[in-house]
Amino acid sequence: MIDKIKSLAVKYRELITYIIAGAMTTVISLGSFFLLTLFFLNPKKNIELSIANVISWILAVTFAYFINRYVVFRSKEENIPKEMAKFYIARLGSLLLDIIFMLFFVNVVGMDHKVAKLLVQILILITNYLLSKFLIFKKNKNKDQ
Repeated sequence: MIDKIKSLAVKYRELITYIIAGAMTTVISLGSFFLLTLFFLNPKKNIELSIANVISWILAVTFAYFINRYVVFRSKEENIPKEMAKFYIARLGSLLLDIIFMLFFVNVVGMDHKVAKLLVQILILITNYLLSKFLIFKKNKNKDQ
C-alpha cells in the first residue's frame, strides 16, 4: 500500500506540488487582499478594489515564480530574465481576468467581494497551471535528454 502511494506521489509530483504551491500563493494573495480591504482600501470603490487586487497580485506572483521555478517545474532554463518575463506576462493576463471577473461579480452580480475573490481564484489557478506547464516552464526535449 505504501509503495503504491509512493508510486502515485512520484507520478503526480508536479501536479501535487503545483496544488500545494498554488494553495500557498493563494494564501498570500487572499491574505494580502483581505488585509488591504479591511484596513486600507474600500472594496466598494472600483479603483480601490482594483488597487487591492494589483498589490495582492504583485506579492503572490513574485512568490509563485520562485516556487514554480525551483520546486514545481524544476526549471533548468538558463535565461532566467526571459523565463521570468514570460511568467509575469502570463500572470498579467490572469490579473486582467481577475479584475474583470471581480468587477463583474461585485458590481453586476452583487456578490460579496470576499466570495467573489474566492471563486475567481479557482479560475485563475487553473489558467495559471496550464500557462506554466505548456508555455513558461515547458521542458525542452533536447536539453532534458
